[in-house]
Amino acid sequence: MKFDTPATTNPIDQGKVVGKATDRIEGPLKTTGAAPYAYERHDVVPNQAYGYVVGAGIAKGRIALLDDSAARKAPGVLAVVTAKNAGTLGLGRFNTARLLGGPEIQHYHQAIAVVVAETFEQARAAAQLIRVDYQRTKGAYDLEKAKPDAIAPKNEKPDSGAGDFETAFRNAPVQFDATYTTPDESHAMMEPHASIAAWNGDKLTVWTSNQMIDWGVGDLAKTLGIPKENVRLISPYIGGGFGGKLFLRADALMAALGARVAKRPVKVALQRPLMINNTTHRPATIQRVRLGATKDGKLTAIGHESWNGDLPGGGLEVATQQTRLLYAGENRMTRMRLATLDLPEGNAMRAPGEAPGMMVLEVAMDEMAEKLGMDPVEFRILNDTQVDPENPSRPFSKRQFVQCLRTGAERFGWSKRATKPGSVREGRWLVGMGVASAFRNNLVTKSAARVRLDGRGIVTVETDMTDIGTGSYTIIAQTAAEMMGVPLDNVVVKLGDSTFPVSCGSGGQWGGNNSTSGVFAACSKLREDVARKLGIDPATATFVDGRVESGDRRLALADAAKDGELVAEDRIEYGDLDKRYQQSTFGAHFCEVAVHADTGEIRVRRMLAVCAAGRILNPKAARSQVIGAMTMGVGAALMEELAIDQRLGFFVNHDLASYEVPVHADIPHQDVIFLDETDPMSSPMKAKGVGELGICGVGAAVANAIHNATGFRVRKYPITLDKLLDHLPEIA
Repeated sequence: MKFDTPATTNPIDQGKVVGKATDRIEGPLKTTGAAPYAYERHDVVPNQAYGYVVGAGIAKGRIALLDDSAARKAPGVLAVVTAKNAGTLGLGRFNTARLLGGPEIQHYHQAIAVVVAETFEQARAAAQLIRVDYQRTKGAYDLEKAKPDAIAPKNEKPDSGAGDFETAFRNAPVQFDATYTTPDESHAMMEPHASIAAWNGDKLTVWTSNQMIDWGVGDLAKTLGIPKENVRLISPYIGGGFGGKLFLRADALMAALGARVAKRPVKVALQRPLMINNTTHRPATIQRVRLGATKDGKLTAIGHESWNGDLPGGGLEVATQQTRLLYAGENRMTRMRLATLDLPEGNAMRAPGEAPGMMVLEVAMDEMAEKLGMDPVEFRILNDTQVDPENPSRPFSKRQFVQCLRTGAERFGWSKRATKPGSVREGRWLVGMGVASAFRNNLVTKSAARVRLDGRGIVTVETDMTDIGTGSYTIIAQTAAEMMGVPLDNVVVKLGDSTFPVSCGSGGQWGGNNSTSGVFAACSKLREDVARKLGIDPATATFVDGRVESGDRRLALADAAKDGELVAEDRIEYGDLDKRYQQSTFGAHFCEVAVHADTGEIRVRRMLAVCAAGRILNPKAARSQVIGAMTMGVGAALMEELAIDQRLGFFVNHDLASYEVPVHADIPHQDVIFLDETDPMSSPMKAKGVGELGICGVGAAVANAIHNATGFRVRKYPITLDKLLDHLPEIA
C-alpha cells in the first residue's frame, strides 16, 4: 500500500478498539514469568553450553600476548574463541567498533575472547585464567580538550541556517549567550544483552534481545561473511532497550562464534559490569546557545552549537535538530561538530539528539524569558510558528504546541508560580516550578505484515516488529481487531522473527505508527480477499462483530476460510507527504521541586506532561510510556552520569550499583494529558509516536524549577547537591 495522499475516513476511525485504554495482551505472560526472554530459551535447542565474554583491560592499544592455554585445559571448557581463531570478520553497517577486538583495541571492555563451557561457573572461572599483556597507546578521553579539533562530518548535515544570524544577534536589543554541558549516559536497561546461537550446517539461528530484527540479521551476516538468508533472528520479548539494542552487539556475535567452534548451541549474556563499556551510550555534549530578541520578546536570532565525541567513524549526537523547528525567528544558525574520543561507542539512546538538546535549549529559553521579564510560558507562545522556520513554504502537518502549553499551565496551577526566584519557602524547603517545551520529530518508514484468517475466525498477525516493553503486541492486535471486525480475543500476534515480513522495528519513536500502518495495509488486502471469497463487493463490505455485511447480506467472517486459511501480506510505503509537511510531535512539561535550604537535597514533588502526538492508539500503554520517559528525564536532570577515568579511558561506574537512576522514592505522582488529535498526513492510522516525546524537555523543566526555587542556575548536568551548596541561603 502506497500512502501518498492524506488519509480519509477508514475503518480505524470507528474507534471501537483502537484508541481505547487496553490492558497489555502479553501482560499475563510477563507477570507470571511465562514470557520467554532471550537467555531463558531453554526449550528451543538442546544441549546448550555457556559463553563468558572477556573484555579488554585497556582503552586503546594492542594485545601483545594472549595466552589462553590454561583456560582451554580448565574443567568443562569446550572452546575459547579469540581473534586468532575466529576467522575473518567484517564490520556491521551499524557498528562503529569491531565487536571482537584483537590485536588492536579500540575501547575499554571491547570483547577479546569468549570462553565456552558446560556451565556458566566453569566458563567464568576459566575466563579468569586467560593471560593478556597489552601495549597501551595514549588516547583522548576529554571532550573539552578535544573540542578545538572537532570537525564537521562529511556524511552528515551538521549545519543549517536562515537569514544572517551573526548580524541579527549582534544588533538584537536583548541578547543571551551561555554554554551548557550534558554528560555521558547509559541505557541501563533491566535485561542485559543476551543471545543463544545454534548452527545447523551453514544455517545460523540466534535467539536474542534486539530491537531491529532486519538490521541485526544483515549485520550479523555481514560480520560473519555469510549470506543473509542463512541467518535467522528471533526476539519476541525484550526487557528494555532504549536504543541500546538497536544494533548487533557482542553477545550475539560471540554466541555465534562460540557455537561454531564448540559445535554446540551457546548462550551468552553480557555480564552487567561489562555492558556499559562494551556497548553503546548517549555521548556527552557541550552546547552553546545564543538568542537575540526585541524588548517585547520576539526572537530575531537563534543560534545553537553542539559538540560531542565518538570513536573514529562514529556520528553526531544531533542536539540542535529541535532548534531548527521549534521556535520562530528570521535569522537562524545551528552547527554541530564531532571530536575523536577513544571512549566506548556513542550512539542512540531514547530521543537521541532532542533529549540532550532540549535539556539545553529549554533552559536557555527560560533564561531569556527572565532577562526579558516575561513569563516563560508566554515567551514560548509568543514565538510559536506554524511553518518550518528554515523553509516557511512548508507548513507543519499538525502543531498544537500552544494548546499543550496553555492546557498544562491551567492544569498545573502555573499562575501560582512565584516570579521572583528563591522566594517561596515551606519550612526549610525552597519551592519552585519549572516548564519546558517537548518536541520530537515524527519519522515514517516502510513496514510490512502478514495476516492470516482461519476457519474459526481467528486472525493471526505476523511481523518482525519487536516489543521492548512499549506495548507493540497490543496496538497491533487492536489494529487487526478494528480492521477485521473481531474481538481482541480473536487476534493472535506473533512478533520478532526474521522469517516474518520486515517491519519498521522499534526505534526512533516510529514503531507504533509505522508497524500498525503495515498491519493496516495487510488487513486491507485480507478484507478484499475475504469479500471476494464470500461473493461481496469489497467496496461495500463492512466488517463488524465477526461478520461481513453488505446491503442485506450478513455472513460470518469465518466462512471465508472454511475451505482453507486465507493469507494476505502487504506493507506500508510512503510518498512525499513527510517532505511537503513537517511532521513533528509536541508537548509541554511542568515540574515542581523542593530544595532543602541546608543540605541542597532536591525533591521532585509534582510533574505533568501534555502531549499532542496524533491518534493515541492505546492511551493506557501510551501513558505508561510517557511516565517512564518522564522518569528518565528526572534521572538525566539530577543523577545520571557516566564518570570517566581520564587517565585510563573508561567509565568507572559501570554497574547499576554506581550508575544512579531514579527509583520509586525519587518519583512523585505524574499526570499525563493527551490532546485530542489525529494527523491524516502521517499515516492511515493518523497516529505519530509518543514514547520519546515524553523525555524531551523533562530535564530542563526540572532544572528551571530548581532555579525558580533557589535563584541559582546550574548549567552543568546532572544537577547534584554539591553544585548548589555554596549558593543556598545562609543557615539562620
